Parts: sequence; C-alpha cells; structure tokens
Amino acid sequence: MTAPVKEPKTPVRKPGESLPKRLTRHQLFIPLAALALLVLFNLIADPSFFAVTIKENSLGNPVLSGNIISVLDNASELVILAIGMTLVTASSGGQDISVGAAMAIAGSVILRMVCGGQVAADTLYMPLFLAVLIGILVSMLFGAFNGALVAYFKIQPMVATLILFTAGRSIAAWINNNQLPIMNDISFKYAGTFLPGIPVPTPIFITAFVILLFWLTLKFTNLGLYTQAVGINANSSRLNGLDPKLIKLLTYVILGMCVAVAGFIRVSRSGSINYSRIAENIEMDAILAVALGGNALSGGKFNIYGSIVGAYVIQFLTTTLYKYEVPSTALPAYKAVVVILLVVLSAPVVQEKLAGIKKTPAKTAKEVS
Repeated sequence: MTAPVKEPKTPVRKPGESLPKRLTRHQLFIPLAALALLVLFNLIADPSFFAVTIKENSLGNPVLSGNIISVLDNASELVILAIGMTLVTASSGGQDISVGAAMAIAGSVILRMVCGGQVAADTLYMPLFLAVLIGILVSMLFGAFNGALVAYFKIQPMVATLILFTAGRSIAAWINNNQLPIMNDISFKYAGTFLPGIPVPTPIFITAFVILLFWLTLKFTNLGLYTQAVGINANSSRLNGLDPKLIKLLTYVILGMCVAVAGFIRVSRSGSINYSRIAENIEMDAILAVALGGNALSGGKFNIYGSIVGAYVIQFLTTTLYKYEVPSTALPAYKAVVVILLVVLSAPVVQEKLAGIKKTPAKTAKEVS
C-alpha cells in the first residue's frame, strides 16, 4: 500500500522553484506567519509586551511573570486538546465538540477522588497520581463512547459528540452531588501553578511532556501512518489489512486522555470547579487550532506541530487583545475575524488561486517573447 508518511516533510523542490515559493507552500507557513505578525505588531505597538520579570506569587516564592509567560502558561490546555483533536479529525473527518464538557467531567472526577466526597478538604483523600489516573480512565471511557458512535454506528462526529456536549456538564455536577468541591491542600495546585523553587509555571512542563510523548509515539509507532490512511480512504486501508473502525475508536480514546490531562490542569489552577464555566467554548478554539495549523478538517494527512503552533497563535491573539483592553464581550468577535482570515488564506483553493495569479505575468512574458 502506498500510504502517507507520519509527518509531512518540507515540500519537494520543483525545478526552478525559488526558496521563498517553497517556504510559502509549506503547511506550517500560515501559522508561523500569523505568529510572526502578532510578534511584529506587539514589538511596534509596545515592546514592553515581551518583558519578563521575576515577582513573588501568593506564597512568597519568586516566579517568572510577563505576557509571554502568560501565553505559554494559558495555552497549555488548548495545546494538549489540539493534539488529540488533530488525530480525531484526521481519522474521522470530523471534530469532537464535547471536549469542554468532558474536561468538566474529568475535573469533577479528580476532585471527587481527592476530596473524598467532601465539599471542602484540607488534605488529599487519596494519592494525587491515583486520582488523576482514575480521571484519565473515566475520560477515556467517554472518548470510547464517542468513538463507538462514530466508528461503529457511523454517526457524523459532530452529531455523535453533541450528546456529551449537551449532557457532559450535568454529569460532572452529578458526580459531586451538584456541590462545588474545594481542595485546600496546596500540593493539589502545583500542577496548575508553580512547583516550589521552580519559577516556570508547571503547565508549561506538562505540555512539553505531552508533546514529547506524542512525538515519540508518532516516530516509533505506525499510529500516524494508520490514522492518515484511514482518513484518506477507509475502504483502501481495510483492503490493506487495517481496521478503520478500531483506528477511529483509538483516536477518540487518545483524545479522551488529552481531555483528562487538560481538565486536571484546569481544576488544579483554582483547586475547585465551576461546572457551567470551566473550559467554556474551548472546543471551538481546539478546532480552530487544527484548521489554523493547515490540517484539512475533512480528514487525512495531518501535521500535529501545525496544530500546536495554531494553539499558541490563538492564545497569543487572546493575550494581545486583553493587553489592549478589548472588552471581554467583544473579544470573540475580534478573534473570529482574525482567525477566519488566517484559515481562509490557508485553504488549498485560495492558495491555488494565489499561485495562479503569480504565474500569469511570467506566462504572458513568455508568450510575448
């Protein structure tokens, strides 16, 4: 079987093609160009945007502070979700719109475990590692539920995940008897804030670990190859010995794991949970990150690194808008306009049109000669 490689490489150089043209054809060009434009805008408007200082946090420990640190920190959950969403999109040609609600479920489970069912707890009821592991397993089960609907019942992904999108936050509230548990043990908040003696936010390290884990997985397994093959043509992949249903189910389970990690980071930041507001609309940002990374939302060939850059671009944009005091009610509109422009520019149809415009003068000149 002639199958796509795990990770897209630099486009093959065509005869006589210049370096700039090759770079603009690269899948990462649009997200990196968007990131560069945001950096340039902030450098011109206010160079202090990039200042990084050391301040004391609420515990009196010196920690790094600044807009760039905020971007890297606050983008953590989105980056992790974008990785899982990329695999789901590539295999099924659809998106999971329930990740925000599933984060609420995972966070609620973890708080239930560490609080022991109490409304407020001062110490961990069970080891944090075990509580997080239980949260991951529960989240993977919900991912398997979504995946089964898509793979075995052949329900369109957005419709299949609409079930959990609608019921997820109610399930999260039910897990803790509609109470808002609070964990006061400071060690629970380390994952969402800072480890003692380390000035860099812990979510940055967790995100780096997840990225490394997926890099190793894609490099030393056939997960990426199989996912792309199923997304490009499920029937052909079946004829070549793959089980498309199993591959699709697996990608949803993997997304469930990503959801649990992101949910843990989110509840660890505050030590509590608000079922109706936690990770609100994050599923839209995750889908946009995948699209902004140059990945086709119809499935097939993918580039996880493009989605990662796309997630950081979205958070960079959000931080920039907050920096210049854009009202929170208007922020989604500003974000939507900018992201839509970037996604449209990255669309293959638009790129083909632009390439055609560039070729026209050269062709005319040749015809005249």
